[in-house]
Amino acid sequence: MLKQLTNENFDKETENGLKVVEFYAPWCGYCKKQEDELKQMDKVWIGQVNTDDDSELAIRWGIHSFPTFLVLNNGKEVERFSGMRKKEDLMNIMMKHLR
Repeated sequence: MLKQLTNENFDKETENGLKVVEFYAPWCGYCKKQEDELKQMDKVWIGQVNTDDDSELAIRWGIHSFPTFLVLNNGKEVERFSGMRKKEDLMNIMMKHLR
């Protein structure tokens, strides 16, 4: 399930549990391809931040390339990675933090 995150809802949506957040730019070709992979993960909560619309979040989290993913546990960053990933790779990263 893809959830659009903004300056207004980011903290509330990510404060509890394990969350994966993608920072993307709508003009980024890799981000557009990544969207296809994310849509296949319809049973997994994945937040998305459009950095053109919510640049303050990108600045706050130090995002410099797209797509960049943060894995947050109770609102705290536990992992960060950039570049397009297959759904299997994303699931493996998430599972690592559930153990």
